[in-house]
Amino acid sequence: MYAKVIVDISNDAVDRVFDYVALDDTKVGMRVRVPFAGRIVLGYVIGLSEHTDFDKNKIKPIIKNLESVPKLKPEILQLCLFLAKHFFLRLSDCIKLALPSCVRLDSQREMLEYNLTPLIDIDTAINMIGKRAKNQLALVATLNEQGSLSYQKAIELFGRTSVNTLVEKGIILKIANRKNRFHYSNTTTVQKNILTQSQFEAVDAIQNNNKTFLLQGVTGSGKTEVYMTIIENCIKENKTAIMLVPEISLTPQMMDRFNSRFPNEVAVLHSGLSEGERFDEWERIFSGKAHVVLGARSAIFAPLENLGVIIIDEEHDSSYVSESNPRFVTHDVAEFRARYNSCPLVLGSATPSIESFHKAKLGQYQLVKLPERINGLEMPKIEIIDMLAEVMDGNTSPFSKKLLAKLDDCINRGKQAILFINRRGYASFVMCRECGYRAKCDDCEVSLVYHKEDNELKCHFCGKRYRMLTNCPNCNSPDIKYGALGTERVVNELKTIYKDIPIYRMDNDTTRKKDGHKKILSEFSNHTPSILVGTQMIAKGHDYPNVSFVGILDADVSLYNSDYKSNERTFQLVTQVAGRAGRKTNDGYVVLQTYAPKHYVYRYAVNYNYDGFYDKEINLRQTTGFPPFSKILRILITSISDNRAREVTKKIFDKANELKLKYGKSIIFLQAMPSPVKRIQTKYRYQILTRFVPDDKITADFYNIADLVEKDVTIFVEVNPNNLR
Repeated sequence: MYAKVIVDISNDAVDRVFDYVALDDTKVGMRVRVPFAGRIVLGYVIGLSEHTDFDKNKIKPIIKNLESVPKLKPEILQLCLFLAKHFFLRLSDCIKLALPSCVRLDSQREMLEYNLTPLIDIDTAINMIGKRAKNQLALVATLNEQGSLSYQKAIELFGRTSVNTLVEKGIILKIANRKNRFHYSNTTTVQKNILTQSQFEAVDAIQNNNKTFLLQGVTGSGKTEVYMTIIENCIKENKTAIMLVPEISLTPQMMDRFNSRFPNEVAVLHSGLSEGERFDEWERIFSGKAHVVLGARSAIFAPLENLGVIIIDEEHDSSYVSESNPRFVTHDVAEFRARYNSCPLVLGSATPSIESFHKAKLGQYQLVKLPERINGLEMPKIEIIDMLAEVMDGNTSPFSKKLLAKLDDCINRGKQAILFINRRGYASFVMCRECGYRAKCDDCEVSLVYHKEDNELKCHFCGKRYRMLTNCPNCNSPDIKYGALGTERVVNELKTIYKDIPIYRMDNDTTRKKDGHKKILSEFSNHTPSILVGTQMIAKGHDYPNVSFVGILDADVSLYNSDYKSNERTFQLVTQVAGRAGRKTNDGYVVLQTYAPKHYVYRYAVNYNYDGFYDKEINLRQTTGFPPFSKILRILITSISDNRAREVTKKIFDKANELKLKYGKSIIFLQAMPSPVKRIQTKYRYQILTRFVPDDKITADFYNIADLVEKDVTIFVEVNPNNLR
């Protein structure tokens, strides 16, 4: 028998199947050790065959099978094969997505804790060990009274020698139990709610129906209850479920709710777990002990069997598209798994992506709506404030008069407020007023961001840190200007106004430590009045009943990006963050500050008019030939050598021009250029952008011309990229 093996080496030259002589117990999906190019490497068995096309005398045997039960289940292996073909990825890289490194490389082991139980009563023990062994007799007596005791606690109370002697004599029994390193809190009690008519109709439409559903529900309409009801029905039918959320910050609150509703059934997977926690959670899923998986993007690869539903909450979120190698789109992976299991896929959002809503309009997805909040409350009123008028009126503060008035009212009523600014740090840049010098990163072609708390300038691309300027290094002037404000400066300004009110900040800087999200959100929820300032991680999914006011400090941050999705992202952010207000009472109010108050995005956003915004945006996309009426493909070329990057860019661009001649008007746009951010982490960056009518053959041809092995050059291909930086 011959094993078809993929070696665990990320290199295009060896991204193919190699034949080895199988061992007697070799199975498809197993990890194995095989000889390869003069060394022993990890490999994965993706097939077995009685035949080989190679010289049988030259085929080497597998050295060792690394497990008795294959780690790659049949569905997950088929998923990896699909990913490799659909996204033009190396199969070994796809397997790395499916198997966490702690599992793949055996870098973690299960953690065991030991308990002691008595095997004899105290009278029998006295006869066996005598009355002088007081510690031993005390331990036996304690165990007979309590039934069991942890091994570690027994050592602390009675001494290691006494404990081990009794174990050796067979008087007490030492039992090993597996300990889960992930801590499940049970602080939230979630009662099952009676479904509204709209929720009931949504559940009835979705369950036991193997279609893709777009569940469009306004913020506060009870989408989560629909999700949990569908999952509950799956569990009753001995099926499993995957529930994806876009931000790690959503996971703690969602975990509490799900763990309360489905005790001992839920496992969590996201990048915030330690290696040990990830190993334990993955093993719980693999062994079938967990039936519901909750997590971020990576949880879509959870090795569950017999899936009954896959749910992607906030489906419009850009985090569902991987921007690092290997690149993939979570929706496509979910669709494959839903087809494989003949189960429904639910895409939920108050503001679906234009592409998803377009598919619903075409009938490719089934649209299900939750048009009202579950408690019958109105959506919070959004008031637009023209910040240019504020400046003309002499107000140079980041807060408009109306925002401060509404914030005062909120605090005075003992309520909570959320202030949203999608920019972290104190100032987006620092520059000299005299000569115009702007502090930039040595390794990246970007401005450094000032972080006042650390008194440092930081690069948000590579993480490099620099001392804050006291004088201009170019002209020695002390007149330093600050750029646009970020979350840190907002908090500083608020603390001068509200000295006795807790003010919390939630961004990538304050949530770096383990459980950082959970700690901040827990403290915020337990203090009224209080204010939470944050970036987009506070804009969706959170449900706090005492939040009555939301302030959007700079709605224009995402509006003028050089990106065809900028209008869509702005509408989504405004609508989502506004939806945090007034979820339990009819006192929600939102102040939206902008320098473009008449922009059509805001006109639709203040009325929560998604359908109107969609009609406007889809007409614009159709007129200009942007997705979903075309595909945008980006080939990104990076190298530490500027010349090498340009040489390879030219080589690929010449081939791209041949494709343009081949396909004619089907290729709408083709151009090579430096990337907007010309250098990141010392690497020069060039890109080739093309836009063409949706066609798998054209896509494949562009991937093929970019499939080059070039020394000191890295080439990436992205379809419909989230950003073009």
